[in-house]
Amino acid sequence: MKTQDLFTILENNKDKALLFEYTPSLFVGANYHITEVKHVNIDSVDCGAQTDAWKETIIQLWESPNELDKTEYMSVYKALSILKKVAKMKPFALTSEVKFEYSNATFHTAQLFVNDFDIRDNNLIFKLAVEKTDCKAKSTCGTSASSNTNVSTQPEAVLAETEPCCSPGGNCC
Repeated sequence: MKTQDLFTILENNKDKALLFEYTPSLFVGANYHITEVKHVNIDSVDCGAQTDAWKETIIQLWESPNELDKTEYMSVYKALSILKKVAKMKPFALTSEVKFEYSNATFHTAQLFVNDFDIRDNNLIFKLAVEKTDCKAKSTCGTSASSNTNVSTQPEAVLAETEPCCSPGGNCC
C-alpha cells in the first residue's frame, strides 16, 4: 500500500478504532502507541550488480507495558493527527510503500507491509503481512525458484553449470 492510500483510508474512517492484525487472528494490543515514523531512502545493489532506489514510510508500533489492561484502541482520528503532525515536520513521500514495524514477546521485530484492510463494526483493521525475501536478479544470475529443489539429487557437474551466479566468474556480485 502506498502512503497516499493509507492517508485516504484513514481520512475516510476517522470515526473508527484503528486495529492492526499482524498475523491472521492476532492483533497488536490496544495499548499500542505510534512511537516513530521513518522516511527511508533505499539505495541498493542486488546480487546481479544492478542498482535500484526507492522510498518507504515505516510507522513503528509499540505496546506499552504500563497499559496492559487497556481495552480501547487508538482512534483513526488520533492516529491521523499524529501522522499530520509528522508531515508538518518532515513531509511524506506519498508514493512510497508504507510498512508497519512491530514486535512483541512472541513475535520477532519485523517491517510488515499492508496486505489488505477491513472494516468490521466500528473498527478499521489493517491486515499486515511479512514480505518474503527474493532475488531480484534471477534472470541475470541464471537462477529460478525451482532451481534449488532436489539439489542433493543432481550430479556435481550439473550443479556447476546451473550455478553461474555464485561461481567464480559468474554473473553476480
